[in-house]
Amino acid sequence: MRTVRTILVIVVLVLLVPYALTPFYAVGHPVSTLMLWRTVTGQPVTRHWIDLSAMSPSLPRSVVAAEDAKFCSHHGIDWGALREVMDDAEDGEVSRGGSTITQQVAKNLFLWQGRSYVRKALELPLALWIDLVLSKRRILEIYLNIAELGPSGQFGVEAGANYAFSRSAAGLGPREAALMASILPNPIRRSARTPGSGVRRLSATYMVRAQAASLQTCWGDRR
Repeated sequence: MRTVRTILVIVVLVLLVPYALTPFYAVGHPVSTLMLWRTVTGQPVTRHWIDLSAMSPSLPRSVVAAEDAKFCSHHGIDWGALREVMDDAEDGEVSRGGSTITQQVAKNLFLWQGRSYVRKALELPLALWIDLVLSKRRILEIYLNIAELGPSGQFGVEAGANYAFSRSAAGLGPREAALMASILPNPIRRSARTPGSGVRRLSATYMVRAQAASLQTCWGDRR
């Protein structure tokens, strides 16, 4: 019994680590578990941190329009989108995903890639905690600096922009920002550098959405 209790205590402590670390991510340049894993295993990793204030304004608007339209209004989880995904799964349809930007930050910072009910169960409360502790601005800034955005280890919008367009994320126009947002689900198979017809269609949609999007309600939060 003592061994079992010891194991349980260790498991609980490990599960609590992300919650203890989250407040410290209000500053600094955090890296994702995928970046760490690739570095440890000798795979290429390129990331150049860029503050949100230095990015082209089109980038955060395009990414929110593409990935999480209700980012400014939800508290880490879009429950409506999550219910739709669960309904699709019950009907045997291929899930279209439903993770918010905050959930993706939780996964990328503290968990692992790939679909897993265990990972999702850990991800949901962690996303709520991240939304409670960090500002919307900081959550989006972290996401834009840890998301994979290139086929050979480019992480974050600065490395992704340098790879795709040979320029800084600060100098991207609306079309280029929308192209980068279009490859976020799979930057290995999709390319902003040489976009196919599907990526071009998506980017046109996201560019229109981004023009209508406003992040002012996000920046107006109290945290």
